Amino acid sequence: MVDIFYPFQWIADKLTYSLFNLIKGSHLADSINFIIYDVLKIFFLLILMIFIVSYIRSYVTPEKTKKLLGDKKGILPNLVASLVGTVTPFCSCSSVPLFIGFVEAGVPLGATFSFLITSPLVNEAAIAVLWSLFGWKIALIYVISGILIGTIGGYIIGLFKMEKHVADFVYKIKSKELEEQKQTQKERFAFAKGEVKSIFSKVWIYIIAGVSLGGIFHGFAPEGILAKYAGNSLLGVPIATLVGIPLYSNVLGMIPIVESLVSKGLPLGTALAFLMSVTALSLPEIIILKKVLKPKLIMTFVTVVGVAILITGWLFNIII
Repeated sequence: MVDIFYPFQWIADKLTYSLFNLIKGSHLADSINFIIYDVLKIFFLLILMIFIVSYIRSYVTPEKTKKLLGDKKGILPNLVASLVGTVTPFCSCSSVPLFIGFVEAGVPLGATFSFLITSPLVNEAAIAVLWSLFGWKIALIYVISGILIGTIGGYIIGLFKMEKHVADFVYKIKSKELEEQKQTQKERFAFAKGEVKSIFSKVWIYIIAGVSLGGIFHGFAPEGILAKYAGNSLLGVPIATLVGIPLYSNVLGMIPIVESLVSKGLPLGTALAFLMSVTALSLPEIIILKKVLKPKLIMTFVTVVGVAILITGWLFNIII
């Protein structure tokens, strides 16, 4: 089987051992080689995934989304909202304004939460980074897990009928009906190209920072240190989840760190529970939500998503 990432490893080896003349097997060489290889690999897949998903997103207009989410019953709107969340390149805080827009447009509250949960967890950039670091199978399982968390979590919140716990001003906002514009194929490709440039220019620094931190840990941390202190697959998951909530980071900056943690012995499910709590239950997001949601609804959101993350982490540890 052809390794499509071999050219990046070749470049990393040449730079590390020939240009920089570092000793193979040393801590510094391992760190530098790790950083160069991961950055090149992630950048390649990131550009590819952003282009493909942005082209698809050119067909998913806000008008179509609102109509689709507002007309369906049962769990289907939650699934659709979660899928829409996977093609929106937002962090948790920047997802909130669109969440408000869905609420005031009449989209069911549960479906809006499905979007809010999935959007920061799963997007084309996160898929590209996960794929490059853990392989397509782990990336696929993560994506399915994120969509299920958003779908089921939003559906459960919707069952509680908590619309009265949304701030009154949200419902009083008048949304402006936008006229849907048709695009030619040339315009769609131009849009996708523009999205690559726009998104990449915003996230590349997070990737380099995350990979660099991960590379340092990869090269210098003793093998098995995390397995020794945080390797309990039962207790490690809730601890990792609780530790992640006060933190805030772009998912792209976290994934390379998670890879390095896993390489040093931390169970994958525990590491991903930490990643999910940082990106889907961050304290800044909760503070922003407090402006539009009442405490009871916020606590329901945190509880439902937190339990879903715990279950996902434990399942990952059992399956993988």
